[in-house]
Amino acid sequence: MARGFESKNVEFQQEEAQRGRTVKPALTPEEKARAEQRQRLELARARASDDLSRAKVAAHRRMLEQAIAALDAELDKLS
Repeated sequence: MARGFESKNVEFQQEEAQRGRTVKPALTPEEKARAEQRQRLELARARASDDLSRAKVAAHRRMLEQAIAALDAELDKLS
């Protein structure tokens, strides 16, 4: 009996996964490159921000603040 319940649960999960998928329009190579670049910049900004939150030395903090400002400028260009 437990085996039947498990297979129903798996079937339910598969149906939910199918339902959750949305069909996205295919991206052009330029759009894909732009999205990848945006993701790289956002990850770099998140890391710099995290590093800034832990930085103790004033010079290091200034460097990170400048890096975040430069990354923000690059992100603005992509928008």
